[in-house]
Amino acid sequence: MEEKKEFKPFISADKIIPEFTVASVILGIILAVVFGAANAYLGLRVGMTVSASIPAAVISMGVIRVILKKDSILENNMVQTVGSAGESLAAGAIFTLPAVFMWAAEGKCDTPSFLTIAIIALCGGWLGVLFMVPLRTALIVEEHGVLPYPEGTACAEVLLAGEEGGEKSKVVFSGLGIAAVYKFIADGLKLFPSEVNFDIKTTNITCGVGMDVLPALAGVGYICGLKISSYMFAGGILSYLVLIPAIAYFGGDSASTVLDEAGKALPFSALDPGTIWSKYIRYIGAGAVAAGGIMSLLKTLPTMIKTFGAAMKGFGKNVSGGDRTQQDLPMHIVLIAVAVLAVAIWLIPTIPVNLAGAIIIVVFGFFFATVSSRMVGLVGSSNNPVSGMAIATLILTTVIFKVTGNDGAAGMVAAITVGTVICIIAAIAGDTSQDLKTGYIIGATPKKQQIGELIGAFAAAIAIGGVMYLLNAAWGFGSEAIPAPQASLMKMVVEGVMGGTLPWPLIFMGIFIAIAVEVIGIPVLAFAVGLYLPIHLSAPIFVGGLIKWYMEDKRKYANENQKKGCVEAGVLYSSGMIAGEGLVGILLAIFAVLGLNPDISGIYGDSFATVGNWVGLLAFALLLATMFFFCRKKNTVEIDTTDELK
Repeated sequence: MEEKKEFKPFISADKIIPEFTVASVILGIILAVVFGAANAYLGLRVGMTVSASIPAAVISMGVIRVILKKDSILENNMVQTVGSAGESLAAGAIFTLPAVFMWAAEGKCDTPSFLTIAIIALCGGWLGVLFMVPLRTALIVEEHGVLPYPEGTACAEVLLAGEEGGEKSKVVFSGLGIAAVYKFIADGLKLFPSEVNFDIKTTNITCGVGMDVLPALAGVGYICGLKISSYMFAGGILSYLVLIPAIAYFGGDSASTVLDEAGKALPFSALDPGTIWSKYIRYIGAGAVAAGGIMSLLKTLPTMIKTFGAAMKGFGKNVSGGDRTQQDLPMHIVLIAVAVLAVAIWLIPTIPVNLAGAIIIVVFGFFFATVSSRMVGLVGSSNNPVSGMAIATLILTTVIFKVTGNDGAAGMVAAITVGTVICIIAAIAGDTSQDLKTGYIIGATPKKQQIGELIGAFAAAIAIGGVMYLLNAAWGFGSEAIPAPQASLMKMVVEGVMGGTLPWPLIFMGIFIAIAVEVIGIPVLAFAVGLYLPIHLSAPIFVGGLIKWYMEDKRKYANENQKKGCVEAGVLYSSGMIAGEGLVGILLAIFAVLGLNPDISGIYGDSFATVGNWVGLLAFALLLATMFFFCRKKNTVEIDTTDELK
């Protein structure tokens, strides 16, 4: 058996340069608050958030290298580590907590206070970081080369390009600039739709296809490669081209659970593909993700036990004298901190969780932290189905509360609180693993990064409480201005379980689909994510994977070095595209908060909408052409190997 080649980081373990500095921490805290607030608004408005790691890294390079005249890649990495915590914590909180505000508006409970929101968010954020400590070696180190961690790798490439300069820097920042302009034209000016959709609806056929024609998704697909992206796309094909048509066909003219404006049940034949996906397929996908997560955890369990055992051998010892790039927070501190947080969740009066709920949080939190970390390693943080994991948690938690007599409005609020903490744990664990991957590549100190994540989570928890309270006071969650789509779904799930109306057959369909996929040897988690997410996300990721496959396996090269240069240029350019879209995504979120609307699509009139899908596809094709342009052979540096051959 071939021995695994030892990985060498950019900054060697024996080299000490500035990393955890006052400047990096303060700048990181500012970015954590800004990105957390912007993503809270964006997620409550449209149901999704944008990754902040790469934008934070780019901003940090501008401030630390240009303004402060300092030159430390590890300081830049610390800024993005602290700053990205805001986005992930916001994602976990806004997908669940607004449901409590909606119940309060209905008179079922009291409105949660600013302090309650902040404490719940802080407990979830800190637990998510702490759960990742014993997982780092198993998932980041041992699985290096297996789990690509797209955003983490892309962020490392951006930092390295800024450090090394030259051609690499030009490729990365070309991708960043082109993607930024593209994103602003598509989602800012809205000169063409960023989501292309084609619904097919006839007497006997109901199905839909489409894709989000965005640069970050193509970039994620290129970094992940064809194998992972094809598993995701296969899940999307099953949901959109098999299950949706099957539900519409077999349902026929019988009544569905969807009501029209008059309150009358619509027949299945009258439902469009999007409605069938949101009302039926999503539950199947949630069941598949939950089952896939359990099976992935069981596979990872031996490595996790080995890693945890090795960490426990150093229980109570000072590890500061070891290899700098392998130092984690001491395990005894992690265990004590987890225990203290669990007890705090149980005993703090403002948190409506009993002892059983606190135990559920610790057990399920660690499970979903593991699942989330592995999942983002496969498909990236942007496609991490945190809401799917939250649905699975809410179903199980609400069932337990209902069986034990903790039902009614109090039980629903307690279930949402447990689901919120676990949702935040899953979101921030995924972000932390991406940051640790970046640090692993460039040679950061894991312990310092973990402390940075804790600081960022604290700052973001304070910010998210204020932002949510103000937004609810201004418009009210569930309104047209702040529809809070994910939280509305969570509210429906909890009410469905408490009222006995949850579609359990759909959830078990997803579970058994995942088992069948596992039996035939397909990596179930990537497939389950594709089944749960809209095909509009998996399709462009698959296209990016196809381009990577062409570059690696089908294109003709003069030698192996030229091949390596072209493929790596694609990774650099894809990293830049992810960064460019992320930066403009944050900018557009800030515009929305300020009430600025750059949309000028109205100048075309109604005629433009009829061809908008085709314009979007054409724009995406041109964007993909730029990937080929920056991977062209004459741009690669060929190494003269004649001396080696003599």
